[in-house]
Amino acid sequence: MKIDRRFTTAGENVWDTVEWAVRSTKITNADGSIVFEMKNASVPASWSQLATDIMVSKYFRKAGVPQFNEDGTPEFDKDGQAVTGPERSARQVIHRLVGCWRSWGESHGYFDTTDDAEAFYDELCWMMLNQVSAPNSPQWFNTGLNWAYGISGPSQGHYIADPESGDVTLAGDAYTHPQPHACFIQSVDDDLVNEGGIMDLWMREARLFKYGSGTGSNFSSLRGNDEPLSGGGKSSGLMSFLKIGDRAAGAIKSGGTTRRAAKMVCLDVDHPDIEEFVNWKVREEIKVASLVEGLKTLSPEQQEQAANLGLTLDYDFNGEAYQTVSGQNSNNSVRLSHDFFEAVDRDENWDLVRRTDNEVMRSIPARGLWNQICDAAWHCADPGVQFDTAINDWHTCPNSGRINASNPCSEYMFLDDTACNLASLNLIKFYNNKTRTFDVDSFEHAIRLWTIVLEISVLMAAFPSEAIAHKSWRYRTLGLGFANIGAMLMQAGIPYDSEAGRAVCGAITSILTGRSYAVSAEMASELGPFDGFADNADSMLRVIRNHKHAAHGAGRDSGEYEKLRIPPVPINHQLFLDDEINISNAGDLLGRAVQSWDEAYDLGERHGYRNAQVTVIAPTGTIGLLMDCDTTGVEPDFALTKFKKLAGGGYFKIANQSLKPALISLGYAANEVDNMMRYVMGTLSLNTPIHEAISDKDEVVMFNEFLLEKGFTEEDLDTIEDSLPTVFEIGFAFSAWSLPESVLEAHGLTRDEATANSNFNGLKMLGLSSDEIAYVNRRICGTGTIEGAPELKEEHLSVFDCANRCGETGTRYIAPEGHIRMMAACQPFITGAISKTINLPNEATTDDIASSYWLSWELGLKANALYRDGCKLSQPLNATSDTTLEDDEDELEIQAAQQEVATDVITAAEFAKEGQPQVIEKIVEKIIERPMRKRLPDTRSSITHHFNVAGHEGYLTVGMYANGQPGELFITMSKEGSTIGGLMDSLGTAISVALQYGVPIESLVSKFAYQRFEPQGITTNRDIPFAKSLVDYIFQWMGMQFIEGYREANLPNRPSTQTSETTRTTTVKEDKRWSTDSTTGSTPRDSSTTSLGGITPKVDTAKAKTETATALLSRSVTASSTESGAATLETQELKVQSSLSQSTAQMQGDAPACPKCGQITIRNGTCYKCVNCGESLGCS
Repeated sequence: MKIDRRFTTAGENVWDTVEWAVRSTKITNADGSIVFEMKNASVPASWSQLATDIMVSKYFRKAGVPQFNEDGTPEFDKDGQAVTGPERSARQVIHRLVGCWRSWGESHGYFDTTDDAEAFYDELCWMMLNQVSAPNSPQWFNTGLNWAYGISGPSQGHYIADPESGDVTLAGDAYTHPQPHACFIQSVDDDLVNEGGIMDLWMREARLFKYGSGTGSNFSSLRGNDEPLSGGGKSSGLMSFLKIGDRAAGAIKSGGTTRRAAKMVCLDVDHPDIEEFVNWKVREEIKVASLVEGLKTLSPEQQEQAANLGLTLDYDFNGEAYQTVSGQNSNNSVRLSHDFFEAVDRDENWDLVRRTDNEVMRSIPARGLWNQICDAAWHCADPGVQFDTAINDWHTCPNSGRINASNPCSEYMFLDDTACNLASLNLIKFYNNKTRTFDVDSFEHAIRLWTIVLEISVLMAAFPSEAIAHKSWRYRTLGLGFANIGAMLMQAGIPYDSEAGRAVCGAITSILTGRSYAVSAEMASELGPFDGFADNADSMLRVIRNHKHAAHGAGRDSGEYEKLRIPPVPINHQLFLDDEINISNAGDLLGRAVQSWDEAYDLGERHGYRNAQVTVIAPTGTIGLLMDCDTTGVEPDFALTKFKKLAGGGYFKIANQSLKPALISLGYAANEVDNMMRYVMGTLSLNTPIHEAISDKDEVVMFNEFLLEKGFTEEDLDTIEDSLPTVFEIGFAFSAWSLPESVLEAHGLTRDEATANSNFNGLKMLGLSSDEIAYVNRRICGTGTIEGAPELKEEHLSVFDCANRCGETGTRYIAPEGHIRMMAACQPFITGAISKTINLPNEATTDDIASSYWLSWELGLKANALYRDGCKLSQPLNATSDTTLEDDEDELEIQAAQQEVATDVITAAEFAKEGQPQVIEKIVEKIIERPMRKRLPDTRSSITHHFNVAGHEGYLTVGMYANGQPGELFITMSKEGSTIGGLMDSLGTAISVALQYGVPIESLVSKFAYQRFEPQGITTNRDIPFAKSLVDYIFQWMGMQFIEGYREANLPNRPSTQTSETTRTTTVKEDKRWSTDSTTGSTPRDSSTTSLGGITPKVDTAKAKTETATALLSRSVTASSTESGAATLETQELKVQSSLSQSTAQMQGDAPACPKCGQITIRNGTCYKCVNCGESLGCS
């Protein structure tokens, strides 16, 4: 094949076309401990620190690589043996990949000349160096290790196919033929121990997981519960075997790292065990709760034994409770047919069919099963749905069998026992935001080269089973895709959720697949079509024609589509013709979208195709971060402000890199753009005015001048100002660790006292109110949202809509329908499917779930996975400020009192004029009787008491007024998150409010002491040897501490011993019933905006369940600082890193923590990715 040059010049060293930098990389846990560290790694200077960390920590080979001296000569040890160690440069890694591809392609006739092979090598190296493209993770892990370094190892049971005949043999070693494929679909027979059966599948899965790949299987061939066995007896059913496979997958770390195995379990909707499968994970979530809460009811001896054994059961997704139950190591999907949807629509019964004889086992209401599917997804986000009819209507090889399953992320869908290797193109690299043009020529050039790369990867690959090796040779499926469509649309000033946005996505996807198929046909003309093409030629050409009709804009009701029960959504040509696409060469984009399919069909008719499939939209989690993509696949951006990783450690806050180009693209002047950027990002300067509330008369007080008056020096202000880009909000810059000691001392505090108090608020200490702090925070740190920005036109708001609400005041986000319609615009031009999870808010109902699934089916999608925020028991951190609602409550009370007083005084004055002074006495009496809350000072003394009642342990912490009287009570059970813990927490809040409203402690003790209910029993406190209940113990202890004479009157008849007390401060927990939004009820919304609602219920699991995690994080940071006596560098880095997790958690509902570094992950397709270390919880 002829390879043209577009990015490089013949004779020029491609490695000299970029500037290089030597960097260190360090991946740390949330507690600051080091996961990985390497110094002096060489990478392109333009790469971000995060991209550097991913390349070095994940993709550098860590052993067996020849080492070189500084002068470039090989390094030898004292015995003259070559010294080996890790890769140390991105050049080494990229060279071993591209060099290996070139070597295999050159030796098997893929290039016309040596010059073409050289151009192939240079062009691909240039694209990877400049983050234009990247292959999937298994390529980075495995490709070229033998070719470049001679690394080998014992055979792992992989199979290889002869390139000419397809004959399959066992691989002779582990790396001569690498495993570059990320996605596998494996069959499983209804057989226990023979080849191809159930137990054999677990071994094949293990082989895949070890090398970093993911796999999916449809288990519908397995007989259901109570079906007959050949030897007599009844089958234990599908679920018993799924649990075994889940346990096996959970024991394996994918790719030899901490990445969990990636697995998909599919089941047809007519399987006899479908109901048990649908509700599997719902049941397991209940089991987790039972395990966690049940441990707390054990006897003291059993609890002590559990502690000695290190047994901790909690709601951590990576903890032992979740590891104990089943179903946690796979994505589950139900295969729904067109017939099933019609049965639901007509409210008919649905037949469940025996696997042994294909007879009806029983019938159930179709709507009942549909409701179970939607209800299970509402409770725990599983199962997802795959639309079986649409999948098989677009099948290019139906004569070879049905498509039954997918890979774990749902983008690869093809025959059982096949594989797909992935690569993605970074769309933002083809878009010029200055000229507003999309470089279609370069895009098509990249598509051509990467289609060849993926084809060569099939040629050189080893596979985990004989069947997969043979079918991969026979069908040669590929998975080319793209990333960053969301960022590109924003930079172009095009709303993601708009007809224009969907038209652009459709056109780009059309070019991607049409051009890739044209290249596949070109390869077929020289190398021959894939072996299975002859059996499926008519069907494949029919599918190509349907793609072509959609590219030409044929309407869904045009009748032009062939054998499709759900017609696709075509490209909207009219938008391009009416010049409504904000891209300068939009017409060229549309023209190429049509032309690519014309050429693909014409070449395919003449030569056939080299590959049965060519494209998918993968989640591109890790490789997306490696390419410094803002968005992955067809995802929109998730925020307008982000944290960028620093080379020396830590983070600093940056604006979404698409924000400013978008404003320019929309025609705003330079000064308007600057003003709006300041609104979003803040001034990041202390030289900013403060709220009028503390202005001296009408004179504006500047914040920096205010700080100087409070004892700060100019040097102190410079230090704080330098830290502003690294903080999530202004309070972090005035923490107990960062405030100058002289300022603390001026306010009567030492550093140790300040850092030991987790409630410490530096700005409050300086005298600012919550309103003033909020005002300063918005001015300096920005709003985080474009909503309300000066001079922004309302019609442009939708351009900046993200997957989540942005900032504290933002209300807009892309609704589920917007995501589904974008997928529908893309799907008609993808030969596989799209990996994407659609997030729903916590308040979404099962009807919302059902509507989303139904719309996806109607628009012709192949799969859909939904996730309702907060539906899991596992908990992340919470980024909301605990003080905000508390302060709002204070201000609401004060305002209400002021309004009441003002109204009554006016009324009294009017009555006085009429000679009715007796009413004044009544009004004054009313004002005096109004309950007013007496808040504790921000810095107050407290005592903490440990208790144990019948094995139920916990802590009582009482905050006190200056006179030593109690003002707040915290009741913390040893196992947080339990029912009893929640009740005790609520009781503590209620008592705190009562105390602050002046209820005498004597009344509370009299009312609550000696109440009898379980748990009750012996305590470890000699002063209260037996408690009739936890409440009895708490209030007896309160009485002994704070009521004069109570101890003496209630001590047991023996010498008393002073109870153990330690000083400790914990997070203030206040009444948080009221949200800051005054809107009530639920109102309809369009796909780009939503109402925040009115009263926020206590059961908001996405928020309420995570307050404890925030408190624990704060407490752990305080403790580590206190032990060292001063703020260490590690503590400061941890504080900044936790800001990253908090900002991520605020936008991400309840995503799990990264299993590698502990930071909160974000949604990525149907998986998760970590923006701290680049870890992907999927298969690509």
